Amino acid sequence: MAWIIRRVGISVLLVWIVASIVFLAIHLVPGDPAEMLLTQGGASPDPATVADLREQLGLNRPLLAQYADNMLRLLHGDLGKSMQDDSPVVDEIGRRLPRTLELIAAAGLFSVVFGIPAGTLAAMRRGGVFDRIASWAAGLSLAVPVFVIGTLMVMLFAQQLRWVPAGGYVPLAQNPGQHLLLLVMPALTIGAGLSAAVFRMTRAAVLEVWLRDYVRTAWAKGLTQWRVLLFHVVRTALMPVVTVLALQLGTLLGGTVLVEYVFNWPGLSGLLVSAVNARDYPEVVGIVLVISVLFVALNLAVDLLYGLLDPRVRRA
Repeated sequence: MAWIIRRVGISVLLVWIVASIVFLAIHLVPGDPAEMLLTQGGASPDPATVADLREQLGLNRPLLAQYADNMLRLLHGDLGKSMQDDSPVVDEIGRRLPRTLELIAAAGLFSVVFGIPAGTLAAMRRGGVFDRIASWAAGLSLAVPVFVIGTLMVMLFAQQLRWVPAGGYVPLAQNPGQHLLLLVMPALTIGAGLSAAVFRMTRAAVLEVWLRDYVRTAWAKGLTQWRVLLFHVVRTALMPVVTVLALQLGTLLGGTVLVEYVFNWPGLSGLLVSAVNARDYPEVVGIVLVISVLFVALNLAVDLLYGLLDPRVRRA
């Protein structure tokens, strides 16, 4: 229990540090944030308008007062209001975030279901036909950009074979079947590279663990191949695989913009791009903070999972 409390405390500290860095970055970068927000196409904004915006954003107050007010608002879940339509930023993020999380979760599920078994089998049949074909396919998936894979999938499955729609979004509650059908191609596009990374890490980890002394001891006890593989090899080999998967999923939180654009999936990454283009300062800051918090939470979940996979971690 002390180990869990310590990990949670470190995660809370990281969230505070990230929020502080984001706050300071806005004030330490050269130029007036209010003037930068109002500058469009190189035109000089009216000084009175800049002054009004500075007052609206609270930029004319002392820095410590702004920092304290910002942290207090964050504790209450208040991310400010969008400068485009004066709507609460948290509402728009709350509407978009589940769509991106759903996309990432589907891609992660695909990578685990395919990558771990395929990587284990390739390690067990090292140098065989399956190992060579799977390794070649994994290398190709990692080399080809996601927008190329997505475009090819649209051309093949949507335009040529007409198995699925080319893109779009339908709420799950409105039409579950259509929703899942529209989810397949973007999830597979992201999952192609993700499963390749999981496959390669699983294969390397299983090969390394397979040569350890305690595995030889398990063989000497007369245990079956599958029992040795499942209970002595794969469980230990999952540690680096979980690390790679968590890092990849964390990166995807703000990196699915190309996939969302290709398949017209209205997620959080697309909202971030539109906010940057519109120079919507509160919305950009809110999205960055939410992505950062989710990344920290994901790493906390990985730390806790480590403790379940290897009890020695809890004693570290």
